[in-house]
Parts: sequence; C-alpha cells; structure tokens
Amino acid sequence: MFVGIDLGTTHSLVAVWQDGKARLVPNALGQVLTPSVVSVDKDGSLLVGEPARERLQSHPQQSAAVFKRDMGTARVFRLGAHAMRAEELSALVLRSLKADAEAELGAVITDVVITVPAYFSDVQRHATRSAGLLAGFTDITLLNEPTAAALAYGLHQSEGRFLVFDLGGGTFDVSVLELFDGVMEVRATAGDNRLGGEDVDVLMVRRFVQHLGLTEEQAQQPMTAARLQRAAEATKRSLAVQEEALMRIELDGKPLAMTWTAQDLEAVLEPLMERMRQPVERALRDSRIRPQELDAVVMAGGSTRLVAVRQLVTRLFGRFPQTALDPDQAVALGAAVQAALRGRDAALAERVMTDVCPYTLGVKVTKYLADGRTQDGFMAPVLERNTIIPASRVERFFPNSAEQRQLNIDIFQGEARRVQDNIGLGSLILPLPARSDGDGLSTDVRFTLDANGLLEVEAVLLRHGQPQGVARQLVIEASAERLSPKELAKSLERMKALKLHPRDRLEVRALIARAERHHAQLLGHWRTALADAIMEFEVALETQDDRQFAQPRQQLQAMLARIESEQYLPDTD
Repeated sequence: MFVGIDLGTTHSLVAVWQDGKARLVPNALGQVLTPSVVSVDKDGSLLVGEPARERLQSHPQQSAAVFKRDMGTARVFRLGAHAMRAEELSALVLRSLKADAEAELGAVITDVVITVPAYFSDVQRHATRSAGLLAGFTDITLLNEPTAAALAYGLHQSEGRFLVFDLGGGTFDVSVLELFDGVMEVRATAGDNRLGGEDVDVLMVRRFVQHLGLTEEQAQQPMTAARLQRAAEATKRSLAVQEEALMRIELDGKPLAMTWTAQDLEAVLEPLMERMRQPVERALRDSRIRPQELDAVVMAGGSTRLVAVRQLVTRLFGRFPQTALDPDQAVALGAAVQAALRGRDAALAERVMTDVCPYTLGVKVTKYLADGRTQDGFMAPVLERNTIIPASRVERFFPNSAEQRQLNIDIFQGEARRVQDNIGLGSLILPLPARSDGDGLSTDVRFTLDANGLLEVEAVLLRHGQPQGVARQLVIEASAERLSPKELAKSLERMKALKLHPRDRLEVRALIARAERHHAQLLGHWRTALADAIMEFEVALETQDDRQFAQPRQQLQAMLARIESEQYLPDTD
C-alpha cells in the first residue's frame, strides 16, 4: 500500500486513499499536522513533532527545525550528543509519519509518494530520496508539490490551463499546468527554495526588535530567538483572520509587546512580494501562456493564508484564486491521489501525468574568442529548463587540444552563462588516446532525467562520429553535499540504533514539554507554582497508573491554560 507524505519545512502530513477519496492520517496526538522538528529528550530518546517543537524554546541546543532548507548540503545539526544531516532529521520525521500510518491502517507500509518543491535541485531530490530510505521505505516516488496540489483540487479530472501558487513554510513554487484528454502536463515551473513563511517571521522579528530597541546580542540568544520566532508565527496566523494582533514575549521577567495591523504586515512584506512576482512572470513566460488564458489560479501552502499574498495573486491575475481546500493540507491530499494512481486504484481512471525539469542542466566548456584566445568556465546546456520529463538529450563536445589525455566533464545546474554562478553536481572523467590534430575525436554526452527528477550522465568517445568502445556513466550520487551509497548504508545502521520516544506516551511528553517552555519564560510565583505542578505530574507518572496521574494532569493543563490566557493580554499600565 502506498501512502502520500508532504514533507514540509514547518509541518509534515501523511495521507492515504481509502473508500474512493484521500484522507489525512492523525498522529499520536490526534492532529494531522506534525511539526517538522526533532529534539533529544533528557533520557536520550528522540522526540519528533509537537513535543520537540515545545522544546525549541526551553532546550534550543537539543532541538532542530527548518532543516528542509538544508537538504542536499553538508551542514550538520547538533542535538546534544547527536550530529545529524538534514536528510537524517527528515528521515526521523518520515519515520514518525510512517508509524502513524501503520498504526491507523494496521499494516506495514513500504511504498510512499513524498512531495518535494518543484524547484528542488537534483541534489535536494537525492537527499529526499535518501531520507525516505533511512525512514524504512523501499519504493519511493517523488512528486512535485504544485502537481500534488493540482491533484488534490481534482484538476486531473478537468480540462483547461491552471497556475498553482504554492507558498509554504520555507519554499515557493509556481507551476503552470495544461489538462487535456486525460493528460496532466506541466508546462513550466519556477520558484525560490529560500522563500516562505519562515522569511515572513524573520522580517517580523526584525521589526519587533527595532521597535522595542533590543540589541542584536539580546535577540540572538538561543532561547530569546526561539521565543521571538514563535511569537512572530502566532501573530502572523492571527493577522490572517483579523485586522490587529499583539506580538508579545517576556524578556528577563519584563513583558514586551507590539501591536500589528494588517497594513503593518503588508509593508514589512514588500520585499518578499517582489520576490514572489518574479517566478510567476517567469513561469508564464516559459509556458507561453498569458494570465488571461488561465482557467483558474490555485493556492497551496499555509503561507498563502496571508492577506497580502492573496491580494498580490488577485492583482497579478485579475481574479480571485481558488481556496476551497485547506492550504496546509492540499499537497498531502494530492500525494495520496498520486499514491492511488501508483497503486492503480479502481476508483481512479488511469491518467497520464507529465512533469518538467525545473533547471537547465549542462556541462562546463571553453569558448574560443574572435581573436583566437580562449576563455574557460562557460555553461553549455544539454537539458534546458522546463523540458518534459522523463527526458534524454545528447550534445557533442570536442577536446581543446591534441595534447589532452582526458576529458573532464563537469556537470552543472542553473541558468547563468558562467558555471561559477551555477550549482556543481559532479564530474565524469573520460580518458583520451594519444592522437594527432586531424584524428576526428569527439564525445557525446547524454543527460537522462527520470520521472523523479534524478539525473544520470553518460559520455561516449567517438572517432569520426563512430563509437570507440570507451564510455563512462555517472549516476549523480556522491559529493560533499550528498550521501554516497557507503555513507547511506552507515547512516542507515546509525538510524536503526536511535531510540524514538514511545508513540503511546507522546501526549504526556508533549504536555511536559509545553509546561517546561512556559517555566523557562516565567519568574516569581508563577514559575514556582508551575515547577511544583510539573514535579507532581512526573511523580504520578512513575506509578504507571492512569488513575494516579489523571488529577495532576488536569491540574497542570488548567494552570497552563491560565498562564497562556494571561500571557498574551496587553499591558494595562
């Protein structure tokens, strides 16, 4: 059985196709949104989701979040004694969602559709696939997030031209799709892998810090930074449904607050609005479709709730976007539809889906100038962006001189004319025989991109256009930024040894983490009272008798509710 997973920057979700429709699977806390956060508990076990999110403020050195942005990089996150890459942290989130689905369905699940930003690079897609393998999945399909949103809206059952505007917590994608005769064809994709709701929070925090005159040193303290980010997120969510909201934290026992209006937020977001406009215009230009020729504009991603974002879309297209589905859930529901298509569910008619390569892929070449000089470091495209995939393209290249004994084929991804401004993916070395200037040596370089957006490169040596039996093939998989097969195997063994907090005790652990977060912020009477309530609850837990800790739990929950209701009231002085 396939499941669909939206592996998000801020939250992740898992969905299944049952009884002719997609539905979300709740986690151990009964929620469908699982925060993409990992933390190490005091007993060494790993917490994933809401309990880990609560510990971001109280234990920032043992917690990690927003690691999706570092997929496909060599960055290492340190959580106490643990050192993990982004794909390993993502694997823990996937593993938690896998456990939720297995508990719900009563079956072992090995097949998954994982969504990725359409603008994810080859390296980032490989990292996502590695995360799926580390989580215990064996059959992994990658699906672009805007395509998933289109499936969730049922656009695969329609005909017409549609634009999907997908603004999540950390990434932004725009895809233009055309549907005809049972075919869903992605015409063009553009985006920004470092633009999302997290950037909104950063700008809000910056404005808040300036307004209150806090120093950079104060704002960058780990616990203070975590409080500021959480306050910004809460204020942003409030402004999605009301005209005013209060952003407030406590620093050294002193309440600090600032009132935000929808207009304040719109002014702060102006730089981000321009960054959103550019991928929209590029996707439309590449698709050769004018805005007035679109049949609908579909919104996905939780950050599209922002009024300023919806107003931008309305201005760009001269129409209101479709918002029938919860933007947080659309991508996961679409992943479940794709899972059903993969599983050939009888309730779904067979559909043909095509996607595109989001970036131009090519090799580094030397160019000859008019005066006979040469310049190195230029990009020669082999597969251009928005080519329908799967695809295979070949280009012929020639050695620079008769003295060359090998051909270095350096592979890059990006739109700049010089490779130094693009992303290096790997290298392939082809040995060359000794020769004279007139021996007609050349090399055919073939790029093959599969339906998951994963790249394979092949080079064949030719003499006078005929193959010479010397060929090299490279599946782009090993570099400083990506786990090699050997490293992946080691990581898999290491992941097996990690102990996740028991799923059936997560509700209790989430409550304690929530209480500890508030305890770290409070002073005086409230701090002492809360510490006593936490200790009483933990002592009752040691009895392992539900009847013994029912009353301490209720008392702790009531105290937290009172603290939270008072914490966000405006100052009266």
